[in-house]
Amino acid sequence: MSSHTPFDLEASARQSMKEHGFEPDYPAEVRQEVAALKTNPPKLPEGVEDLRDLLWSSIDNDTSRDLDQIEYADTLPDGSTRVRIGIADVDAYVPKGSAIDKHAAVETVTIYTGVRNFSMLPEELSTGLTSLLEGQDRLCVVTEFVLDHDQCETDTCVASSRIYRALVNNKAQLAYNGVGAWLDGQGEAPEKVAASKPLQDQLKLQDQIAQRLRAERFKHGALNIETIETHAVLAGKTIEVEGQHKNSATELIEDFMIAANGVVARTLQAKGISSIRRIVRTPKRWDRIVALADGDGWKLPATPDSKALNDFLLQRKKDDPDHFADLSLAIVKLLGPGEYVLERAGEAPQGHFGLAVEDYTHSTAPNRRYPDLVTQRLLKAMIAGKPSPYSDEELSAIALNCTTKSAAERDLERLMQKRIAAVAMRHRIGEKFRAIVTGVTPHGTFVRTLAPHVDGMLVRGEKGVDVGDRLNVELIHTDPERGYIDFARA
Repeated sequence: MSSHTPFDLEASARQSMKEHGFEPDYPAEVRQEVAALKTNPPKLPEGVEDLRDLLWSSIDNDTSRDLDQIEYADTLPDGSTRVRIGIADVDAYVPKGSAIDKHAAVETVTIYTGVRNFSMLPEELSTGLTSLLEGQDRLCVVTEFVLDHDQCETDTCVASSRIYRALVNNKAQLAYNGVGAWLDGQGEAPEKVAASKPLQDQLKLQDQIAQRLRAERFKHGALNIETIETHAVLAGKTIEVEGQHKNSATELIEDFMIAANGVVARTLQAKGISSIRRIVRTPKRWDRIVALADGDGWKLPATPDSKALNDFLLQRKKDDPDHFADLSLAIVKLLGPGEYVLERAGEAPQGHFGLAVEDYTHSTAPNRRYPDLVTQRLLKAMIAGKPSPYSDEELSAIALNCTTKSAAERDLERLMQKRIAAVAMRHRIGEKFRAIVTGVTPHGTFVRTLAPHVDGMLVRGEKGVDVGDRLNVELIHTDPERGYIDFARA
């Protein structure tokens, strides 16, 4: 392909969806159900608490419209703090067995290709009727928890919790970049925040609570990972490769969601309800993690130990903050991806190595992840005192399909990111970059350049390198159609 030949990224995204087992278009019966919902939305059920007066807010990406969660925190008379997390009641619009549900059960996830989003649910729902958009009354399933007043008795800090249905109204739709810069003292408050002292106080309280939750997780071995989230985006006719660092706003939402997912998992377990859990098993390449630590003068035990690994990560972040994101990326690759599994009622949980928690499910993004929608139905049945809507066999089959589709999603999004990056980088062939090795497989050795953050294959000079090694590379070839970005060791 000539460097001047245009490449149709959107057409390639649609084709890749089909090749990876996804359907880019909705069946006719799904469209019919959506049309009916728009003209005849579900009625407000009885027993729903009215929490519309609370100062709810959401924090998400600048361009996000599929808003799944909103947050509110307050201080109780005894000095303890309470967090409420409202999760969009998608099930109210998408009941089990409906055409929309059957389609979502096959797709399992929203795909973000960088040129177009392929939503698990029709966008009339996911970015409209079931999205917690600012100023709109919406049904939610609220996960509420109170933190211990003095000190944490457990790794969760949660003294009490309850889950219930409510009617809410998002008072401020905010974005990570603006709120994060303000909380970190690196920028002015976003316009909505600057205009409201109560909102400023609310966000600062949420930040304080999140820091406490995070500190307690780290004490118990949760990994302090700080990778740079990279994505190539098509902005008009311009292709850009962007990187987003963690900030206080991204960490706030991450900490709240981990806490909420833990509360949900423990609640279902206590009620004897089978569920789908999200786990990361003990890493198979612990030996390489040990070798990476040894190269930095740190001794890790021979058997996997998340607490020891996190102690190493914290020390490296302190000693070499400039390269900590590189080390984090290597550790993430060596830990491997998570998976969904059935947890039968009464069975001991398998746990999540990276988060150092025994109780973890996915419940906070039902607009874009199918396991979260399934979990929501389990919770609503529990609240109503009804039997579980799913058998163990159904949950096991859903977990397996979601794990399979998660792998396909990662491959598809990675391919599209490479295609976009290949188009963006095709004019930089011959330039040299600093890079880190991110994978060594029978199919090849893979690297990520550090500025800009671009993934590719090391096709020359790859012998003797392993995950986590840093080296200089030269860009020698790009092929947008195949998503190839080839480097040689410089």
